[in-house]
Amino acid sequence: MRKLKNEELDRLEVSEFKTAEKSPILIILDNIRSLNNIGSVFRTSDAFLIEKIYLCGITAQPPHNDIRKTALGSTETVDWEHFENTIAIVEKLKSENIKICSIEQAENATMLNDFEPKPNEKYAFVFGNEVKGVAQNVVDASDVVIEIPQYGTKHSLNISVSCGVVVWDVFSKMKKPI
Repeated sequence: MRKLKNEELDRLEVSEFKTAEKSPILIILDNIRSLNNIGSVFRTSDAFLIEKIYLCGITAQPPHNDIRKTALGSTETVDWEHFENTIAIVEKLKSENIKICSIEQAENATMLNDFEPKPNEKYAFVFGNEVKGVAQNVVDASDVVIEIPQYGTKHSLNISVSCGVVVWDVFSKMKKPI
């Protein structure tokens, strides 16, 4: 088996990405501290044609060198918008019939492996602060809370890893044949 060269990967140009059909997935970052995590979320969002990222509260915004390092140009492809208050974008998206899904460990959470996205629904996944998680008022406003099952001693994943796990899982469930 031969590794493919970069020029063999059939990547979209920025203009092609902008006009490509997007996944019915939005990302909300709730007060993320690490610029590297933010850049990684942009990169994951590019990989799975995420429609938009909402950067909320203290979450830094492009352009920034530390975001750029991990984003590898994806801040130029993935649409984003900043909101001072996470709950404001949650309420706005809910009014547009977008399902709000907080990724958090909570009572009565739905395990990610049991979560089944519905056809023709759009979802916004909220990822929280590296220490405090998703704010309680955002959890309260969510349509569902999804927990990533974990079996080790830490029961904690880096925000960028959590985003990758959730986006891949939901994307693959949405793309499977009916």
